[in-house]
Amino acid sequence: MVVSGGKGLKRAAKKRVTADFYDFLTFPSPSLAEAENFAGGPFRSNVRSFLTKHALLPPPYALFPHLLTWQILFRVGELTEGPDSPVVCLDVVQEDVARSRSVYCDQCRVFGWSGHPVCGKRYHFIIKADGSSIGGYHKPCMCCGDILHLSESKCKSCNHVTTTDDVEDWVYHQLENTTHLLHGVVHGNGYGHLLRVNGREGGSRFLSGCHIMDFWDRLCKTLGVRKVSVMDVSKKYGLEYRLLHAIMKGHPWYGDWGYKFGSGSYCLTHEAYKSAVENLSNLPLSTFSQGQMPIPHSRVQDMIKYIQSLSEHELVNIRDLFCFIIGLIGDVRKSVSNVDDTTCKKRRFNASGLSISWEKTDIERVEQAMIRVLRAVSESKWVNWRALRGAACKVGSPELLDYCLGELGGKMVYGGMVVNSRCNTQTGVYEFRLEAATGACYGILANNNNSSASKYPSEENLLQCLRYLYDSLLHPQMMVNYVEAGTRTLAMSSVQKLFDCKQFVKDYSPELLPLSDLHKLRISCQVELVDESEDPEVIAPPELIVLPMNATVAELKSQAANAFQDVYLMFRRFQVDELEGYSGVEDSTQVKLLLGSKDVVCVRGRCIGKNGLSKFRMERGLERWTVDCSCGAKDDDGERMLACDICGVWRHTRCSDIHDTDPVPARFVCLKCQTSESKLKSGGHCKDETVTNVSTSTSCFGKAFPVPSDVS
Repeated sequence: MVVSGGKGLKRAAKKRVTADFYDFLTFPSPSLAEAENFAGGPFRSNVRSFLTKHALLPPPYALFPHLLTWQILFRVGELTEGPDSPVVCLDVVQEDVARSRSVYCDQCRVFGWSGHPVCGKRYHFIIKADGSSIGGYHKPCMCCGDILHLSESKCKSCNHVTTTDDVEDWVYHQLENTTHLLHGVVHGNGYGHLLRVNGREGGSRFLSGCHIMDFWDRLCKTLGVRKVSVMDVSKKYGLEYRLLHAIMKGHPWYGDWGYKFGSGSYCLTHEAYKSAVENLSNLPLSTFSQGQMPIPHSRVQDMIKYIQSLSEHELVNIRDLFCFIIGLIGDVRKSVSNVDDTTCKKRRFNASGLSISWEKTDIERVEQAMIRVLRAVSESKWVNWRALRGAACKVGSPELLDYCLGELGGKMVYGGMVVNSRCNTQTGVYEFRLEAATGACYGILANNNNSSASKYPSEENLLQCLRYLYDSLLHPQMMVNYVEAGTRTLAMSSVQKLFDCKQFVKDYSPELLPLSDLHKLRISCQVELVDESEDPEVIAPPELIVLPMNATVAELKSQAANAFQDVYLMFRRFQVDELEGYSGVEDSTQVKLLLGSKDVVCVRGRCIGKNGLSKFRMERGLERWTVDCSCGAKDDDGERMLACDICGVWRHTRCSDIHDTDPVPARFVCLKCQTSESKLKSGGHCKDETVTNVSTSTSCFGKAFPVPSDVS
C-alpha cells in the first residue's frame, strides 16, 4: 500500500466515514493556506506541497510516471456516515509534457499566451461525472466496459486482452472527456484554463454549478494560480447561457467569480461587448406590444402581457422580462417541497410513470391524441381524466397514459390555446379543457385554494415560455420580424456580438492571499535570453522568487535559474549571467540593499546546449502563420479560418462570405490576390478558379473547443 501524507488509500476506501474527508463546500479555506505557507508562494511550489500534504497517490504509480494521478476525497456538507453519504473524488493528473501526446496548448494559442514557452508540467483537476477515479487499482475493459483489476490482463466477460497501451489510451481519453463535472488544467507557470463545469443539468447528483465554481475558485487562490481562461459555451435550460446571463446581469455566468472579458472573436473589443449588452438589455418591451407586429407574433405579445400580469412591478425592457422569468423558475423550484394537498394529489396521480422513461415521440403521440379529444368537445366543457384516458387508451401503455395526463395541464397548443386543468371540488376528480391562452391560463391550476404552488405556472410551462421568448426575441433568425428596421439591425448586431464574445479570463493577482511570512523577500523575476533577442515572440512570464531577507545577488541568480529550469522545458539548461542594470555589482551584495523598495528584477542569461529543446520554445508550436482578416483580427481567435492558396495569409471563413455550415471548398484566393491576378490577366478568372478552401494541413484553426457545459 502506497502512503502519501500519512494516509493510505485502503483506509479511505474501506470506511466511508466522511469525517475523514474534507468538506467540498469549504475546502480549501484561507486559514489552511496560511497555516501551510501557501500564501505568497508561486504555483510551481505550492502545487507540489499541496499534493504531498492532502492527496493520495494510488498505485501503481510507476505504471505511468508521466501521468501521475493524485486523488482527494471530499464529503459534501454535514458529517454523515453510511454507504449513501455523498463523496466527491477529485483527481489531479500530473502530466509530463515532454512525454505527452499533446505537447502544445490550443487554449494558450487562442487566449494570447501562445508566446509562452512550453511548461514541463501540466496539472489536470478533474471530477468525473460517475464519481469514480482515474487512478487506483481498477480500469474498464477497453472492449466491453466491465471493470478489471489492474493485475488482470484478460476480461472475463469478453476475453479481450488489455495491454498497458490500452490503459494509457484510456487515461488520455479522460483528459479529453467532455462529461466531467469539473476539468481545469494549470500549466507549471500558473496560467490555466477552465475547460469544463457541469452542474445538475450536466449530470451532477450532489453538486450545483455554483458549488463547483466556488471550489475551483478557492483552489486557485490557495495554489497561487495567476490567470485562468474560460471559453464560455455554457448552456442552461437548453439555451446559450452566456447570452441570457449577460442580458440579466451585464456579464457572463463566470463573471460572478471575477472572470472578465479577455478577447472577442472577430476583433471585438471590451467596449463593443459592453455596448452590445446595454443595447440588448435595455430594448423596451413596448417594441413588441404596440400591435404592429406581424400576425404570427401576436403570441409573443400575449405572452409578454401574461408574464407582466404575474409581476407586481412594471417590466420595462428585455432585462426585466428575463430576470423575472428566471426568478419565477427559481421560486417554483423552491416551493416544490411545500406543495399543497391538490398538488400532492396530482403527483400521486402521475407517480406511476415517473420512474419509467419513454421516447419523446411516444409522449408526444399520446399528448396529441388527448388534445384531439379536447378539441372535439365544446370549449366550455371539462373532460375528466378517466374519460380522457379511455379515449386515448389505444395509443400508449397505461403507465404512459398516466404520465402524460399528469403533465398535460398547462401545455400550450397550436392556435393560441392552452390545456387548463383543475381538481373538481365536488367530485375530487381531475378535469381538463382547452382555453384561450390569455389571462389566467398558461398552466395555472384552475382550483379555488390559495396555496403558493398555484399562484404561478408550473416549472415546465415557465421553461416553455422562457424558450419561446428567447427564440422569438433573441434569436437572430427570428429578429427579421421586428417592427422597426433600426431596432432590428441594432438588436441583431448586439446578439451576434454577444455570441462572438466567449473568451473570458480571471486575473488572480488582485485576490492573492495575505502574506503568511513577512520575513521573506518576494521578487518578480523577468528573464532575457541574450541569444534569443532576434525572436521577440518568445515571452516567458516573470517567475516569483522567494528569498530570505539577507539573500545575496548570487542566491538570487541561483534561485532564478532554478525557477525557470523547473517551469520551462527550453530552460532546462538555463544559466544566469547577470542582473540587468546591475552588471558591475558583486555577487555577495545583499539583494534588499541593491533593490531597495523594488520587487521586480530582470535576469539575463543563456540556454546551454539547446539541441532537442527548440520545439518547446512556444505553446503555439513550430507553426508560423500570418492572420490579416478584414474584421481586423491579427491572430488566431479560435474561430474557423482559411488561408489564401497564393499569399498564405489567414482569414475568417465568415468574413470571406463562407457560412460556418457551408462545406469546405477546394481552393481559396483572397480578394487582394484576385485583384493582383486580374491585373496580370486580360480576362477574368474562370468560374472554377475563384473558389475557396480551408487548408487541411492547418486544421487547428477553428478547431472545436469545449462542447457546451450545463452550468446549473
